[in-house]
Amino acid sequence: MTLSQQARELSVSTSLGDDVLLLRGMAASEQLSRLFEYQLELVSEDIDIRHSDLLGQPATVRVSLLDGGQRYFSGIVSRFSQVGFDGAFAIYQATLVPWLWFLTRTADCRIFQDKTVPDIVKEIFREHGYTDFEERLSASYRQWGYCVQYRETDFNFVSRLMEQEGIYYYFVHEEGKHTLILADGYSAHNAIAGCEEVPYYPPDETALHGDHIHELTVAQVVQSGAYAHTDFDFTAPRKNLFAKRSSPKPHEKADLEVYDYPGAYTESGDGEAYARVRLEEIHAGYELIHARGHVRGLAAGGLFNLVNYPRDDQNREYLILATDYQLQSDLFGSAGATAQGPIVRCSITAIDAQTPFRPPRATPRPSVQGPQTAIVVGKSGEEIWTDEYGRVKVQFHWDRYGKSDENSSCWVRVSHPWAGKNWGAIAIPRIGQEVIVDFLEGDPDQPIITGRVYNGTEMPPYSLPAEAVFSGVKSNSTKGGGGYNEYVMDDTQGSELIREHGQFDKDSTVEHDLREHVLHDRSRDVTNNESIQVGVDRGLTVGNNETTTIGANRTESVGGNENISIGGSRTETVAANETISIGASRSEAVGASESVSIGASRVLSVGASEAVTVGASRTEQIGASLTQTVGGSVKLSSGGPFTINATGGMTIVAPGGTKVIDFELNQIGGTIKEGYASKLDFNGAVMEVNGIKAEVTGSTNAAVGLKFEKVGADLSAGSLNDQKFALSMLNEATGIDMATLKILM
Repeated sequence: MTLSQQARELSVSTSLGDDVLLLRGMAASEQLSRLFEYQLELVSEDIDIRHSDLLGQPATVRVSLLDGGQRYFSGIVSRFSQVGFDGAFAIYQATLVPWLWFLTRTADCRIFQDKTVPDIVKEIFREHGYTDFEERLSASYRQWGYCVQYRETDFNFVSRLMEQEGIYYYFVHEEGKHTLILADGYSAHNAIAGCEEVPYYPPDETALHGDHIHELTVAQVVQSGAYAHTDFDFTAPRKNLFAKRSSPKPHEKADLEVYDYPGAYTESGDGEAYARVRLEEIHAGYELIHARGHVRGLAAGGLFNLVNYPRDDQNREYLILATDYQLQSDLFGSAGATAQGPIVRCSITAIDAQTPFRPPRATPRPSVQGPQTAIVVGKSGEEIWTDEYGRVKVQFHWDRYGKSDENSSCWVRVSHPWAGKNWGAIAIPRIGQEVIVDFLEGDPDQPIITGRVYNGTEMPPYSLPAEAVFSGVKSNSTKGGGGYNEYVMDDTQGSELIREHGQFDKDSTVEHDLREHVLHDRSRDVTNNESIQVGVDRGLTVGNNETTTIGANRTESVGGNENISIGGSRTETVAANETISIGASRSEAVGASESVSIGASRVLSVGASEAVTVGASRTEQIGASLTQTVGGSVKLSSGGPFTINATGGMTIVAPGGTKVIDFELNQIGGTIKEGYASKLDFNGAVMEVNGIKAEVTGSTNAAVGLKFEKVGADLSAGSLNDQKFALSMLNEATGIDMATLKILM
């Protein structure tokens, strides 16, 4: 006998065709923000049905309503089994689930940036090819700058995001199809067709009526009356992000507060919105209605009005949170005979329709167990890619969608040894470097770089293990590399070394004192120019010798006085000219001898008077002529003899004429010899004139300013005889006063 479902109130359709499988019973469970599950018991004359022909295929259970309509339970077969036989029939079991269930079978690690939660959810739905969803959201949702799915199923990922935002879902069924409804408030729900009003009847009257509720329980539970939380925004660390929502119920102990951290927000407005959602989540469990009855059309997510309940305040509109159905079809015997009509039992959980529903945050948030490493990335053509906070972008090893560019991650904060207000230590990780990434509270949405590591591509700056004694910092010139700045310490015993290298300039500023203590030698090599500027005093002490070698010119300018004290000798050699210019007086004291040797000419120009004082003898030796020009008078004063030795004669030019002296004058007796070298002797001074020719006329020589006064002697000229006489002679040209003079002729 061929079985058929055409006349039955409970039936099923599958991908195998009509009447291949017949529905004998079903246990159905539905709930807001939960996956429905329908457990079907099936019979078939075909005992060889292949399981694979049904797995992943759609199926629909139809329940005939009392008004002639149909109630559908549509899903996809996730499990199929053959459990036994009943006579000639094979008994099978099948589990129907929504298409969303298949997201429990996919897991991923990926990053979403600058998207709202509804956008992310819909993107994942479409990614799997599912379009049977409808958005009935009334609120606007913040854009998440960075959102990570980390080692979790797609279902868990979208579930926890929706739970965070207060978004929930339910399903609407029709023949061969079920549609997911995204909801966040009353406007997302409709009254159930045919069940706009559901009456209550006592249990003893259930057989007399159609669809009705015969058991109702209203329960209220003490819940927290306030929810508060806060968070931290590093871009505005002093910003107060504390947010609180309070709405205690009218009973004792209703003002209890829940406080939590972190709130997963950085804007005060978002904190207020989340506090409201969290409190609504708590208060959704404050009053629950549990009902049982025989109602075929009720479904999770639908609205209905309870009527005819003895307590009038319970006769109101409700939102169904969950339903459980037990369906039993006509019994199939081995001959296909029917026993009795179908049995339909249901139980529901509901809340007042005006009470906002928020899904409990039941989906676990993934936690990163310990730090990871990642590669620093950035914009093409750049070597350093950062923002005003020193953050960088990274490519995680688990991210198969990232392009290793500036969009691979959010900006990730970087830990530094010091981080003060405009002070501290900083070294921006560069593109290509491997960094250690930790996560605040294990949250994959909050990465933070805590360190850097070398790898096979990014090797250390020193050859290891040979140079393991080196410690330091070495940078790389950017862009292009090839240069570096370096500070390195070599800890090799006996040859310890600190080495600095600046690729270009080095600026060093000390606000106060700088002290350097070099216990041995110091060497400074400046390849180009050096400039030293001392604002006040400068002291230089050299314990031994100092040698300064200047390859070209040297200019030294002293704004005030200069004192040079030399404890021993000083030798100064000038290979070419030397010019000394003194704006005022100059005093030079030589404690012992002074020797000046001039290889060529010497010009001495004194603008005013010149005084030369010699404590002992003074000798001047001139290899050629001596010319002295005196603008005024000349006076020579000698405390002892005065000798002028002119081997070629002496010419005295005065306003009265010229006198040539070529005779010898002696002090005593006086001898004058003309025509050959002469000698003049003076009392108190000696004047020797050799090779001087003199002509004397009278007692006064006006030409040379000489005045001869004869004292008891005769003067005769032109004779070779000795003439002795005494005279007084005054050299008017030179101002020399000579006392008694003896002239020998």
